[in-house]
Amino acid sequence: LFAIFAFATCGGYSGGLRLSVDCANKSESDLNIDIAFAYPFRLHQVNFDAPTCEGKRREKLSLIGDFSSSAEFFVTIAVFAFLYSLAATVVYIFFQNKYRENNRGPLIDFIVTVVFSFLWLVGSSAWAKGLSDVKIATDPDEVLLLMSACKQQSNKCLPVRSPVMSSLNTSVVFGFLNFILWAGNIWFVFKETGWHSSGQRHPPDTMEKQSSSYNQGGYNQDSYGPAGGYNQPGSYGQVGDYGQSQSYGQSGPTSFSNQI
Repeated sequence: LFAIFAFATCGGYSGGLRLSVDCANKSESDLNIDIAFAYPFRLHQVNFDAPTCEGKRREKLSLIGDFSSSAEFFVTIAVFAFLYSLAATVVYIFFQNKYRENNRGPLIDFIVTVVFSFLWLVGSSAWAKGLSDVKIATDPDEVLLLMSACKQQSNKCLPVRSPVMSSLNTSVVFGFLNFILWAGNIWFVFKETGWHSSGQRHPPDTMEKQSSSYNQGGYNQDSYGPAGGYNQPGSYGQVGDYGQSQSYGQSGPTSFSNQI
């Protein structure tokens, strides 16, 4: 959905501006000069006619700049991101077993997600700069400077309507939102790969080794069995007060029972 909003607000844009040239000779004036432009913003191909205020002669002018590269790059990323998201959704739902087979699916998904995150950042940044240049090139005050009639003080040149850029501003916002969305999704895709699983299994293996060595040290052996219990001669309580337990004070010179 975010990808759709990104390429729809940029690729579907069309706008225009209107200028007014009021010549000293009113019959030569043109108060409604409409200039229309649209995606992919090859403004140098946008032509319009303007009065020269020198008789009936008119001059043919064009806007300045070609910003199609950044705009088309942005829209291309958005379209491919939408197609990949759609395909990934189908795989997640209907081909989950194939996706997890040999860990190849999560690994490819992880790499593609990282690549798209980088492309969204680059494409959004490039289009933000391109949009800034488009706004300057289509500014009515800047376009009026291209007209020879507006260089004469006897003529009055005024902007009537400026282009509306709200949808293009929205496309830039959605571009950076897509970057945040894809970059945040890197973690969730990484959890599906074997790298995350191997990193999680290491601490338990270490604990098992420590537990094994701890048991071999004697704490888990049958040290309270008959091999060294209190029922041996010279132990405390020959009747077996403590059951089959280890003898009390065998290392001393005499046992406690002998002293009694």
